[in-house]
Amino acid sequence: MRTISVVTPTFNEEANVRELYRQTKEVFAGLPAYRYEHIFIDNASTDRTVAILKEIAATDPQVKVIVNARNFGHIRSPYYGLLQASGDAAILIVADLQDPPSLIPTFVERWEQGEKIVIAVKTASGESPLLFAIRKLYYRLVSSLSETPLIRNFSGFGLYDRSVLDVLRTIQDPYPYFRGLVLEVGPKPSIVPFQQPQRKRGISKNNFYTLYDIAMLGITSHSKVPLRIATIAGFFLSAVGLLVALGYLVAKLVFWNTFSAGIAPIVVGGFIFFSIQLFFIGLIGEYVAAIHTQTLRRPLVTEKERVNF
Repeated sequence: MRTISVVTPTFNEEANVRELYRQTKEVFAGLPAYRYEHIFIDNASTDRTVAILKEIAATDPQVKVIVNARNFGHIRSPYYGLLQASGDAAILIVADLQDPPSLIPTFVERWEQGEKIVIAVKTASGESPLLFAIRKLYYRLVSSLSETPLIRNFSGFGLYDRSVLDVLRTIQDPYPYFRGLVLEVGPKPSIVPFQQPQRKRGISKNNFYTLYDIAMLGITSHSKVPLRIATIAGFFLSAVGLLVALGYLVAKLVFWNTFSAGIAPIVVGGFIFFSIQLFFIGLIGEYVAAIHTQTLRRPLVTEKERVNF
């Protein structure tokens, strides 16, 4: 019998973890040809999530729990959890039930057909239409900038063969962009479209900063295009500035007594140029910060405790 590892990152999901465990167990009851383990990796929750997971693990040895020493963020903890999977394949699924466990049999079927990576891609979502539209715009932007072909509306939910995980284990990346990394090192994935349901319990732990963080990580990890745009924009704006200066000079020489340059164009032009400079300085800063994170070589996660390992 082959073993499948289900990996679920959690943070303050006391309202959902028991139901996710139940649904996952029910799915594997319909897959008797496979053993499975369900690994929950908790990011130092402040509610009863860890206590509930320990209660479940006490009655079911298939459930394993990793409790992080502190909150290591939404990038590092899920990736670290995947690397702890011991199965022949691993399935990454979030705790809020917006990744339906009912898709697991489809993943396993594609895997048995020889696919090494099977991913779920959202065709629609029960979340706010505005938020979903912004996400689609982001995925389109990153896909167009990336040197690695990325898949739009893919959030990490899917099945990954052990051979893919073994490659990931060789990569010493302290802050990995998993959605792009798995597509860069692995074979072409098999895509399972699905409609993402609305979150029914609890609130999303994502905020503007976390969404911005993963957005910039996706760009800086897989594209040098923004830096080259900055260079091209510098040449272009320098040429524009030179032409405007020459235009003002000619106008003043021709209409010496009537032409007044005024302060308004200087102020407006100054603000525009300063804003563009600050934007590109900030962009360069994102790349420098990414390099700084890589050079620190800190561990993905440090653990507080393990249960059932």
